[in-house]
Amino acid sequence: MVLAASASGGGSFLPLLMIVLLFGVMYFMMIRPQQKRRREAAQMQSTLGAGSEVVTIGGLHGTVVETDNDTVTLEAAPGVHLRYARPAVARVISSKNEVPEPAAAPAVETITSPVEPVKD
Repeated sequence: MVLAASASGGGSFLPLLMIVLLFGVMYFMMIRPQQKRRREAAQMQSTLGAGSEVVTIGGLHGTVVETDNDTVTLEAAPGVHLRYARPAVARVISSKNEVPEPAAAPAVETITSPVEPVKD
């Protein structure tokens, strides 16, 4: 009887260890990456300024006209101004601080023919 009681008491540590490992894996696989994405989104939304081209969570493309603490006013079309909450901005397409790259000029090749005109 004494042997059976001591053998069953030693096995109770393994399930506890498995639960702790499960929570550890969940933290590094799910919770930590989500916190990182939330931080990046908050930083992007706090740096919005006039002239930035953005896309909202609803898919509307527009240019930021003005911002205040809680809202962003977008211009969706010339003369059409829409007011959104800052968290509704999903991503910034181009920022006012970015310098657009000039379009590359197409390469022009001159082809010369080695064939001489035919004389009669």
